[in-house]
Amino acid sequence: MSETISNPQIIQGGMGVGVSSWRLAKAVARAGQLGVVSGSMLDTVMVRRLQDGDPGGHVRRAAEHFPLPDVAEQIIARYYRASGRRPGTPYQLLPMYRRRVSASRERVTVFANFVEVWLAKEGHSAPIGVNLLTKVQLPNLASLYGAMLAGVDYVIMGAGIPREIPAVLDAFAEHRPARLRFDVDGDKSETADYLEFDPGEHWSPETPLRRPRFLGVVSAASLALTLARKATGHVDGFIVEGPTAGGHNAPPRGQLRLNERGEPLYGDRDVVNLADMRAIGAPFWLAGGMGSPASLRYALSEGAAGIQVGTLFAYSDESGIEEHIKERVLDAVCSGTVAIKTDPRASPTGFPFKVVSYAEVVGAPSPERARKCDLGYLRIAARTAKGVVYRCAAEPVDDFVAKGGDPAETIGRQCLCNGLTATIGLAQSREPGIAEPPLITSGDALLSLDRFLGDRRSYRAVDVLDYLLGPTE
Repeated sequence: MSETISNPQIIQGGMGVGVSSWRLAKAVARAGQLGVVSGSMLDTVMVRRLQDGDPGGHVRRAAEHFPLPDVAEQIIARYYRASGRRPGTPYQLLPMYRRRVSASRERVTVFANFVEVWLAKEGHSAPIGVNLLTKVQLPNLASLYGAMLAGVDYVIMGAGIPREIPAVLDAFAEHRPARLRFDVDGDKSETADYLEFDPGEHWSPETPLRRPRFLGVVSAASLALTLARKATGHVDGFIVEGPTAGGHNAPPRGQLRLNERGEPLYGDRDVVNLADMRAIGAPFWLAGGMGSPASLRYALSEGAAGIQVGTLFAYSDESGIEEHIKERVLDAVCSGTVAIKTDPRASPTGFPFKVVSYAEVVGAPSPERARKCDLGYLRIAARTAKGVVYRCAAEPVDDFVAKGGDPAETIGRQCLCNGLTATIGLAQSREPGIAEPPLITSGDALLSLDRFLGDRRSYRAVDVLDYLLGPTE
């Protein structure tokens, strides 16, 4: 397969926190399709890798190419532990994001995104993308700039309406300041506040950066049309994601109805009109339950450029999911005991979130977790009588209520930040012998993964590509 592509037929999904690792993205890219790293919480992932001794020396190798060498040296000096952490020792935490953070805190985010993209691109010339969530506002500007410093080729964003992102990419390509409207719950002021990032506050570059292509993730043709017409710059294409995809899903249109398992019911209004997508005139890829050769043929026949696939890649050798979790999930798939629930309450964002049943995977109920919010990526800003506060519906209930939150909003919420980090083997230690439990998310395609597996219990990313590009079953 060629390493140089224009519109790939297959986009590997940007999954979870560190699931779409640089290793996975590199393997897919080198096989001729679009490899994508997850940009979620990369600063925390990177400093935890350093505290674990930087196995393989990958972070430090990438640091040698970071264009701000003093910054890289300072970060490594602060977080790198040559012998790793002693068992049970908690990770050192980064300060949680707010509207304004210190320059040093921004630089950690810039550096982390540079490292992940640089490692994914190392040793080949194929394109690499980064996936970020519009909803996770606060780190996004520094994350985008760091990825662009490493030469990222695609930026993929959904979980909200990323209307302002094209202009940000245009500005960062010339190292100009950029800003995003700052969303504050309950703010009735007619004067908007903004999140801002100025590359000039960190260094004085001269050479322009290449502007990556921008793909918006949408769940409706109307949203794609809005982005195409009203975005602040050029939108290069769309990923059309259905409710069978893993992670966060768009809520159903119309009145929320639940099935007997408490899952949102989707109907005809949630089916994307592909004729309307074709009429927009931009490339688009279908996502959500598209992990089969027949799905690729269907997408191409409907005028799509191809498909985005996540779940099949999530359990490949190169994904970031901890090995024993992969093994247990695949065993549960093959024994027919795996279960997935689209939980309308699990995520503090309010978006439905697909969760793999912990009990079926490990043979025991999920351990009781004391509420604690110490990473804070899903906190939202809210205006109260005391000013702007930052709150998360998964934090301790008393804290949430003290910040003006409705206690009903806390019911059923789970800490995605700590749970997803635990899934990739970077669980925070709470006390001796107790660590954060993993939170596993997958699309509905996990339920039929045994058809792809056959007699195997492990496979590579290239095996997924060979399957998808092979003959229809």
